[in-house]
Amino acid sequence: MRRVTVGGEVPYDVVIGPGAQVELGLVLAGTPKAAVVHAPPLAALAGAAVETLQTAGVAAEAVVVPDGEAAKTAEVAAQAWEQFGRLGLTRSDAVVGVGGGAVTDLAGFLAATWTRGVRVVHLPTSVLGMVDAAVGGKTGINTGAGKNLVGAFHPPAGVLADTDVLAGLPEAEFRAGMAEVVKCGFIADGVILDLLAADPTGRRDTEELIERAVRVKADAVGQDLFDTGVREYLNYGHTLGHAVERVEDFGWRHGEAVAVGLVFAAELGVQAGRLPRAEADRHRELLTAMGLPTRYDGDWAALQSVMRVDKKARGATLRFVVLDGLGNPGILTDPDPAWLDAAWAAVSEEQ
Repeated sequence: MRRVTVGGEVPYDVVIGPGAQVELGLVLAGTPKAAVVHAPPLAALAGAAVETLQTAGVAAEAVVVPDGEAAKTAEVAAQAWEQFGRLGLTRSDAVVGVGGGAVTDLAGFLAATWTRGVRVVHLPTSVLGMVDAAVGGKTGINTGAGKNLVGAFHPPAGVLADTDVLAGLPEAEFRAGMAEVVKCGFIADGVILDLLAADPTGRRDTEELIERAVRVKADAVGQDLFDTGVREYLNYGHTLGHAVERVEDFGWRHGEAVAVGLVFAAELGVQAGRLPRAEADRHRELLTAMGLPTRYDGDWAALQSVMRVDKKARGATLRFVVLDGLGNPGILTDPDPAWLDAAWAAVSEEQ
C-alpha cells in the first residue's frame, strides 16, 4: 500500500493500492454515525462501505445522489441536508463520499456545511477522483455562472484510493482522469511525462502515476491550502478547460476539457515568450498519444466571458497558469488579446 501524507493544520493520509477501502473502519473508529454519499451506479461499493463501517461499530446509512455533474447543484445539496437531518447527524459524525470527482466535490461540500463542518472521508472510484477531487479539501457545487463557484475549503480526514475499482472503469473515464496526471507532470514531475511517453495508456504504471500525481498535489496543498499561491499552479489548463465544460453544459468530461486547456495554456506561454515551442509541441504530442482531445471548435466570445468569472480572475483581470519551461509554472496576468487569439487558434483550427 502506498501512502502520501498531506500536510497542514490537521495532516491526513492518502492511501493508494488494492483493497484500500478496508481501512475505512480504522479512519472512522469511534464515530457514532456516518452518511455514505454515492450515485446509483456505485450502490454495491457504497453498500460495502456501509458494511465495513457497521462492522467497526459505526451506524452508517447510504444517501443516494444523481450521477456525474448533475449531483453538484444547490437543489441536490438541499435534499442531502434533509437526509442528514433525518439521520440525526451531529458534529461527532461523518460523511463518506464514494464516487468520482463530482460526488467527491459534493460530499466534501455537504460535510463542510452540515453543522458548520463534520469530518469527511473520500473513497474515490476514478483516476480523476484519486489524484484531484479527493485530495486537498476543495469542495464545491456548480451554478449557472460557472463551475465550483460555490464551495468551501474542507480537508478530509482521510482518502482511500482503492485501485481495485479502476479495473471496471470505462476506458474513456480512465483516459480522461489521466489528463490530471499528465498535468502534474508538466508542472512538477517530469518522471510522469516519461512514464506516459513509454505507455500512453497509463495502465502499466497506474499506481506509481497516481502516487506521483498525489504527491505533487500534496506538496502544493501543504504549503497553500487556500489557493492564494503555489496551489494555483494545479489549475494549469483549467481556465479554458472549465470554460469549455460550462459552455458545453458539462457534456464534456473534465479531463477532456482540461486536455484542450493544456494545449491552450502551452500556446499562451509560447506567445508570451515564456515557453519554448518544442515544449509546447510536447504537450500536443503526448496528449494525442494518450488519446485525449487537443482541439475544440466552440464560441470563443462565450468562452472568454466564462473565463472572466474563473476563480483565478481578479476583478476584470484574466490570470492564467503558464510554464516558464517544463516543471516551472507561473502566473500570466492580463495577457495581450493577440496572444489569447493565437492560443485559441492553436486549439480551434486544424493543425
